Amino acid sequence: MMMQAEDARYLKRKVKGGSIDVHPTEKALVVNYELEATILGEMGDPMLGERKECQKIIRVKGLHENSDLSTLAKEIIEKCKLIHPSKLPEVEQLLYYLQNRKETTPAKASGKTKLSDKPEDPAFCDGTEIDEVANINDVDEYLEMLYEDLPEKVKGCALILQLARNPDNLEELFQNETVVSALVRMLREDWKRSTDLATNIIYIFFCFSSFSSFHAVILHFKIGTLCMTIIQHELKKHQLWLDELNKKKKAAEGDKSSSKLKEDYEKSQKKYEGLVRKQEQLLRVAYYLLLNLAEDLSVELKMRNKGIVRMLVSTLGRENFELLILVVSFLKKLSIFIENKKEMVDLNIVEKLTKLIPCDHEDLLNITIRLLLNLSFDPDIRSKIVKFGLLPKLVGLLNNENHQQLVLCILYHISMEDKAKSMFTYTDCIPMAMKMLLESPEDPDLELLALCINLAANKRTAQIICEGPGLKMLMKRAFKFKDPFLMKMIRNLSQHQGPTKNLFIDYISDLCTHILQCENEDFSLECLGILGNLTIPDLDYELILKEYDLIPWIKGKLQPGAADDDVVLEVVILVGTVCSDDACAKLLAESNIIHLLIELLNAKQEDDEVVCQIVYVFYQMIFHEATREIIIKETQAPAYLIDLMHDKNAEIRNVCDNTLDMIAEFDEEWAKKIQLEKFRWHNSQWLEMVESRQLDGFGDPGYMYPDEPGLDPYLQDADILDRPDLFYEGFDNSMMMDGHLTPEYIDDAGLYSDFYTQQAYGYDEEPYTRPEGHLGFVQDGHQVDPYGRALDPYGPEYGNYLNGDPDDYPYQTEYGYR
Repeated sequence: MMMQAEDARYLKRKVKGGSIDVHPTEKALVVNYELEATILGEMGDPMLGERKECQKIIRVKGLHENSDLSTLAKEIIEKCKLIHPSKLPEVEQLLYYLQNRKETTPAKASGKTKLSDKPEDPAFCDGTEIDEVANINDVDEYLEMLYEDLPEKVKGCALILQLARNPDNLEELFQNETVVSALVRMLREDWKRSTDLATNIIYIFFCFSSFSSFHAVILHFKIGTLCMTIIQHELKKHQLWLDELNKKKKAAEGDKSSSKLKEDYEKSQKKYEGLVRKQEQLLRVAYYLLLNLAEDLSVELKMRNKGIVRMLVSTLGRENFELLILVVSFLKKLSIFIENKKEMVDLNIVEKLTKLIPCDHEDLLNITIRLLLNLSFDPDIRSKIVKFGLLPKLVGLLNNENHQQLVLCILYHISMEDKAKSMFTYTDCIPMAMKMLLESPEDPDLELLALCINLAANKRTAQIICEGPGLKMLMKRAFKFKDPFLMKMIRNLSQHQGPTKNLFIDYISDLCTHILQCENEDFSLECLGILGNLTIPDLDYELILKEYDLIPWIKGKLQPGAADDDVVLEVVILVGTVCSDDACAKLLAESNIIHLLIELLNAKQEDDEVVCQIVYVFYQMIFHEATREIIIKETQAPAYLIDLMHDKNAEIRNVCDNTLDMIAEFDEEWAKKIQLEKFRWHNSQWLEMVESRQLDGFGDPGYMYPDEPGLDPYLQDADILDRPDLFYEGFDNSMMMDGHLTPEYIDDAGLYSDFYTQQAYGYDEEPYTRPEGHLGFVQDGHQVDPYGRALDPYGPEYGNYLNGDPDDYPYQTEYGYR
């Protein structure tokens, strides 16, 4: 049976106090109480009753270490009727706890701690902090507030926000279309009127955006687009505030005697700080809402087109840690796309990140380093990291276990640039990396090994690594654990000329032993590479080859298909290194190494590195008298070198040219062949033209000169340098009249204008008709014009033929012409 409205006469309310507790994050007391409402009928009988648990928050922001807790507790009890006076000792105890509770301010971590992977949810802001506790059953009342004046609108939104912060209420709020539509309308119409109002409404939709199922509704109402408009407006407004504040600051500094200007500036400064604090709360919830919506790439693309990257980068200048964490997290998400990364570079993001590395907030520092790692894949950004002084800052973070691995990755990327390697010498990176490497367990981090390998490739950093017992300890560790990556680092150290290379003499025995044993192929390959790098003039290579019997091992590896390409290449490099010694070169030549190298050259023609190293071996052997004759007289090495003179690889061409120059200096026969080949290559286009004209019907010498023996059309059968006739091929020297025929008119048909040549080649008239084409051929009996040019250059009898009198030319029938 439903109660009729007219039956209700009285309303009875009863408040029952409850427990008191402290607020988990703020300096505040939380008073729990129970509200019981009863409706009485005419006779005073209860007709309907309802109970509701409520909370009241009492903030004590003025609490400090010198506060009088007893007086403060009494003041709280007097003002709050929900707390019974008998609970005064309890209130004092809670205040004492708040007074001594450590603030939740960020501090530097001494050890490795678990860092947050995502920004924290926004806390209550000024506009949302109200004493009243919202109830889901009173939503209609809160909706009515949205149609009142601005203060009531702010309060109504704050109460709805309290409900929205509880995920259990979201579905019910979502079903209430009237509330959602009212919030959207109010945000569109009134966001400029009140920052608190805009913050509350966006916060409500942020709570919805935390769940993907609500994204469609948010996108339907275009809340994301509206948020970007609000952010853009707020950023412009902040710039205006800042400009105005700077003007007042300059005025106050310019006239220090004026106290009014100083007071005006201080007042404006306080006002500015308050405005910025509220604005940053708004920016934080708006950015967080957009970040949640950006899980859909199509939505993220729309944000990018509307300028979200520029907005985020411009916000990096703020000092609010929570806002910065959110902004950097958003930028990190966007940075995985090259278009966004390029825009960040154009906006000079690296310089803006320098103030955040390092910082006292561990979460912010960690997410900033992650963003920098994403950006460091770009070579231009790596150079800017060095330019803006981030390298020593990053090195300083190596001792922090929270960021150590990320920093190693960035340092590795930087060390990929040859110009940046030398910059590491101005930091503590090398000793710190060596300490980490030598103190690490059996398998060090790959990022650390990769960084050390790159640093070892620079001569100056290699010298620092090898200082003191550095190389000795590296060698000891490498041979102990058979670590190929560590040995690769040592191999890079061995490639530098100077005193560093001489330090490896003490380890030749160990290197040769591991090469021959080959327990670990990758490790043995690096040992072989180190041995090939030891180009030391005073080293007795012959003794090494004989003592460890390396020549049979070398010959075995050079056999086709006997070893992997990497091993073959290192063996050839080793041969080139030991061939610098005269005795070793002779020993290898007598062991048929050269023939093996020629076979290998045939087999590896497509491998430029192998070909280049084999040619270098020949170059080394040419210097020694004992091996020079073997290469020139007993092998086809010079012929292969001639073939490689014009290889597409510049390095191979360079080594070939130097080697052939040496061969030409000691052998006249090969010198002529080399000179001829160089001439052919230098004049290849001209020779191709001559050959093509000599081989076609027009240039057939037997046809043009039937009474003379045929000329050899193949240029390669004769010495080109002894064939001056090629320069005027096909012309009768008797017809060359000195001073009358210029090179301009020497062509294939220009000297043969008679009937025979015209008909033989299908010309009805002279093929090259030039008005002055026969200057120099004027003979007696020819008519000339006033300028001395022949009017009938071919004589009167030529005109008879043109007039068509065949009887005067009987040889037409003889050759079949009509």
